[in-house]
Amino acid sequence: MTTQTSDVLVLGGGVIGLCCAYYLLEAGRSVTVLEQGTIACGSSHGNCGTLTSSHAMPLAAPGTIGTSLRWLFKADAPLRIRPRLDPALLRWLFGFAGHCNWKDFERATRLKAPLLIRSRELIEELVHKERLDCEFEALGTLNVFRDAANFEHSHALPAALAAVGIRVDVLDAASVLAREPALKPGVVGAFFNPGDAQLRPDRYAAELARVVRAKGGRIEEHTCVAGIARDGARVTKVSTANGDFFGRDVVLALGAWSPRVARQLGLRIPIQPGKGYSITYTRPALCPRIPLTLKEPSVCVTAWDSGYRLGSTMEFAGYDTSLNRARLNALKRGAAEFLHEPEGPAVVEEWYGWRPMTPDDLPMLGRAPGVDNLVLATGHGMLGVTLSAVTGLLTCEVVTGRKPSFDLAPFNAARFI
Repeated sequence: MTTQTSDVLVLGGGVIGLCCAYYLLEAGRSVTVLEQGTIACGSSHGNCGTLTSSHAMPLAAPGTIGTSLRWLFKADAPLRIRPRLDPALLRWLFGFAGHCNWKDFERATRLKAPLLIRSRELIEELVHKERLDCEFEALGTLNVFRDAANFEHSHALPAALAAVGIRVDVLDAASVLAREPALKPGVVGAFFNPGDAQLRPDRYAAELARVVRAKGGRIEEHTCVAGIARDGARVTKVSTANGDFFGRDVVLALGAWSPRVARQLGLRIPIQPGKGYSITYTRPALCPRIPLTLKEPSVCVTAWDSGYRLGSTMEFAGYDTSLNRARLNALKRGAAEFLHEPEGPAVVEEWYGWRPMTPDDLPMLGRAPGVDNLVLATGHGMLGVTLSAVTGLLTCEVVTGRKPSFDLAPFNAARFI
């Protein structure tokens, strides 16, 4: 059993926790990262690795509840709430439904967009400064449609994103197919998002861990938080099977697991695990040049030199650990509608991970209510990779007492308490 003391304890070794550690080390703080598994073994590992400022619009949108109810008993629906008696989920859904209106939708988009734009810039800077070998490419992304009515109905999106500083180009069918030969005929149009980029997320996390260690940070893997002690308004000790850890400040960056640890401090933060899936292949011969979102089936497609991935879907099924074959098959079917070669020659990995979803689809950032030395860096939903760098920067600014680069009041967890 060991006892270790650092200036800052970061709970969680995904891309959010590692970026927090990086910026804190850059500011001269000593940092220890506690990871319950291995680095980036959660949702940081198998997502599609797109850096998407273009995804500023929240999941909480008018019509989302109606759509999810229609899909309630459809096991392979892109958005599914598994029917069950779960008081925490019911409270979350009630809160989520309260945000499914145009006023909150526009507010969330307006708040999230500047964070996404800045984080996308910071990640590119970080990749070049630290020479991160993570297959970063600034290619943009394509949102592709095969349903003409759906495409026409979505034409408000470019203007809405332009209003928050995010450029979107509207392409007709011929322009889409000329730009992306991997797509089958039958496409009716697309939105091209030139400010977006991609990287391989597991390699991004591994490279962040390498840099954190090189700068003197400690990363303790297989170190699950068993207990967290509080004395008045301060966290005093974090206990694990590998010993006790102490820090002047503690950063909670445990993603979908954050509520379980926060509860030990008397904090009830409304995060639900939103289960996403992906399949990683070796590269097909005719591989997409640009990261794609296939809109009708809600399938994301990303290709790197090292592989090819189909991913997405959202399933609210609690912390269910099964690999739902119906949802994996839905990814394949969706890709087959759009792509000449929807799958690669060999399957490398079938994967699921839990995204930390908040009712308003905004992250929780800044000091925790009533706990002076606890900083929250969680609740990033489907945009954890994209928001990783700006979250690290903001967390560092809060811990070191500098004025945050953005107003954090709208992201404080007090909004739910």
